[in-house]
Amino acid sequence: MRRGAVEFLCEEVPQSFPSPACGGGSYAAVAMNAASPHLPNPAPIDAYGNGGFRFAGMSHRGSLMCLPNGIWASPVASAREIDETALALALNPATPEAMVDHFLIGTGRDFLSMPAPLREAFQARRIVLESMSTGAAVRTYNILLGERRRIGALLVAVD
Repeated sequence: MRRGAVEFLCEEVPQSFPSPACGGGSYAAVAMNAASPHLPNPAPIDAYGNGGFRFAGMSHRGSLMCLPNGIWASPVASAREIDETALALALNPATPEAMVDHFLIGTGRDFLSMPAPLREAFQARRIVLESMSTGAAVRTYNILLGERRRIGALLVAVD
């Protein structure tokens, strides 16, 4: 676990973040949309690693989609799975509060450039897109969130 030794406990994973590792349902079985269970406000990421994240006093195993109007569990397990469907909440916000000006993609341990069609989808919406390792994305997200920017991020969990 990065940025502090925080142990993930299944009892701490809220029902809004079902976890297969903790006996919950499968992420892939549930399409992520604005109505999906989520934390209804943005929050800084306190720690990452061990296959998940810690934020808002909770632990979550798996990847996250962070937007100005909340944090959702993401079914993405690796950066190679990222496509427009995985980023639909950011590309097609349900409300004005969900719109972002800047979007980060934490690609795991290593940097992976996003394919041209995905970069173009963000560019067409005038959203700055940056991809970087998950650790760098978490740190950047926290700084921009602290500055009250309209920031979003898809953070791929790392071990």
